[in-house]
Amino acid sequence: MARIIQKYGGTSVGDVERIKNVANRIKAVRDQGNELVVVVSARAGVTNELIARAKAINPMPSEREMDQLLAVGEQETIALTAMALHGIGVPAKSYTGAQAGITTDTVHTKAKIKTINAKALEKDLKAGNVIIVAGFQGIDEEGHTTTLGRGGSDLTGIALAAAIKADKCEIYTDVDGVYTADPRVVKDARKLAEISYDEMLELASSGSKVMQSRSVEFAAKYGVVFEVRSSFNNNPGTIVKAEVASMEKVLVRGVAVDKDQAKVVVSNIVDKPGSAARVFRALSDAHVNVDMIVQNVGRAGVANLTFTVPQTEMKKAVLALEPALKEIGGGQVTVTEQIAKLSVVGVGMKTHSGVAATLFQSLAETEINIELISTSEIKISVVIGLEKADEAARVVHAAFKLNQL
Repeated sequence: MARIIQKYGGTSVGDVERIKNVANRIKAVRDQGNELVVVVSARAGVTNELIARAKAINPMPSEREMDQLLAVGEQETIALTAMALHGIGVPAKSYTGAQAGITTDTVHTKAKIKTINAKALEKDLKAGNVIIVAGFQGIDEEGHTTTLGRGGSDLTGIALAAAIKADKCEIYTDVDGVYTADPRVVKDARKLAEISYDEMLELASSGSKVMQSRSVEFAAKYGVVFEVRSSFNNNPGTIVKAEVASMEKVLVRGVAVDKDQAKVVVSNIVDKPGSAARVFRALSDAHVNVDMIVQNVGRAGVANLTFTVPQTEMKKAVLALEPALKEIGGGQVTVTEQIAKLSVVGVGMKTHSGVAATLFQSLAETEINIELISTSEIKISVVIGLEKADEAARVVHAAFKLNQL
């Protein structure tokens, strides 16, 4: 008997028939004698619909109330999934994030998990129940509902796997694994049999929609090996695990494109110690996630800062910067939305040279201009025009011969 965590995404539970399909998959695994905790997302489209309703009422809704609202989506799914299991003779209980013992910090809309008290889950598992947990949500120490950010159901699944010491953790989506690029854009993209935590984390943070980056980070921290699989077939998926020596033989593992970025330029700020610190402190206090950063050499006593933020946080960033710029003596803010971030990722970069040259040459030959560049030990990212994003992904994928992996 194994203890298994399964997480099903929004498309996997998108309607009544798909929920019944998930229930049948759960039953088949349970009938083999396994214990099961199942994490589910809101049905596909429900979260976006709730956000649209909120913004139709108030363009800048309270983040606390947004958490109250968005938690409804997963709560619908847990009840329907439990009912579907009851209908085929499987004992099941649904749990909200709070009922599952998930305690978070107080940052609404992107809270971080602090602790998980799994006593209630353990009791029901021993009683023979399948446990259905609402992903994406928890409760803070003051009793307020919190959510974990888009894709947060992945984090719920990984965190529960660590908390209950699961033998297996399976993340079910609408794709059957992790690919060298988005197969909808790059037709000859190949599915990877395995990938390291670091590579998966970089791909996730660079725009790959398969996993939420924080969930991969959590898995790496607690050593949770997991498999990304499709809920629509029984094909083997992609195993995400700690790096092994053989992984370094592959120079580049994948290409990711993030089209949800905005470029912010803070120009004509006073070039003195502390100016950049004040700018980024303001963004931190507003809980704005900053990605790529470039500062030019100051001239005539002024300097420019350029960085990227998620489009969803662009307005919040601009509002946060206004008082900070007044405090340091002025400056102007310019925002550009029509950009994309393209990244190449691979642990092989640690021991091989030439990745940057190949990347830049392939883009140059296609006359794709680079606006910003950022590097890490296993990743190179560039900002390009949004209209060139898909073409760039195909060109770079071909340049690194990723279809031959």
